[in-house]
Amino acid sequence: MPRAEFREFSSYYGRPVLKRPTWQATDIAGYLWLGGLAGASSLAGAGAHATGRRQTARVLKSGAAGAISLSLAALVHDLGRPARFLNMLRVVKPTSPMNLGSWLLAGYAPLTFAAAASELSGRLPRAGAAATASAAVLGPAVTTYTAVLLADTAVPSWHEGYRELPFVFAGSAATAAAGLGLLAAPCAVSGPVRRLAGAGAALEAVALRRMKRRMGLVAEPYERGSAGRLMRTAQTLGLGGAALALTAGRRSRAAAAVSGVALLTGSALLRFGVFHAGVASAEDPRYTVLPQRERMAARGDGTSGRSPAAGPGGAGGPGGGTGRRGAD
Repeated sequence: MPRAEFREFSSYYGRPVLKRPTWQATDIAGYLWLGGLAGASSLAGAGAHATGRRQTARVLKSGAAGAISLSLAALVHDLGRPARFLNMLRVVKPTSPMNLGSWLLAGYAPLTFAAAASELSGRLPRAGAAATASAAVLGPAVTTYTAVLLADTAVPSWHEGYRELPFVFAGSAATAAAGLGLLAAPCAVSGPVRRLAGAGAALEAVALRRMKRRMGLVAEPYERGSAGRLMRTAQTLGLGGAALALTAGRRSRAAAAVSGVALLTGSALLRFGVFHAGVASAEDPRYTVLPQRERMAARGDGTSGRSPAAGPGGAGGPGGGTGRRGAD
């Protein structure tokens, strides 16, 4: 079979091959960003606590508790009623990222509340320290599991990024936590959060670049339309905010505050960009069908013409959903 051409493509009756994700952008992109901010803040807050940077630790622990509360609220709002979230806790299903993520949040959220309450009240310091350490252990998983959740769908620009997307989210979450810390940390003790900002921005930029290069055609939605604008703005704010933090932020509180706002905003915009890129890839059938044809050609399959997913009745046909990759 000849190599598939990247041209305008039409499916049967001009219908999308996949159903467009019905999630609300504000709820789900907000849930993705706030969860990442919470997880990274717990980890950074534990570091600040261990090194005696109490003001920074107080803000990061409180930020983690507030962010995970808002993240859960956004998720429940999109689900429609709290019972749907609670129903996920009736079983443990290792093949379902959504189920494992629900259990992760159910264990993590109370730890952040306990850590923040102890820090703010000054009571039960040993229990607060234990909660802080436990939340920090779960923090990396809270930061990255949402990337696994997206990649577990059949949405092309999410699924094809399964290798690098967790690293993109980890870097973005680190910049958000650093931004929160920069808003509170005095310049004299802001070294760790400034270095976290630089490391997070570098990880995000490198992982995103590698992801788009490997994905080929299905990386296009990350570079076009509203998603492309969001992604470019996010990268500009992330790299610019980190550079400002590492230079002027060590001497000027105003510069540190500006870099903190830039890092937080850039991290949020990246999640919205990823969300809208996935929706755009589900709406355009060529991002589903042409890569399938490419893979069949690379395997030397004798199949020609249409992809199995392109016709009526296929697994990803007009009547199908976005689809979970694993058993759910």
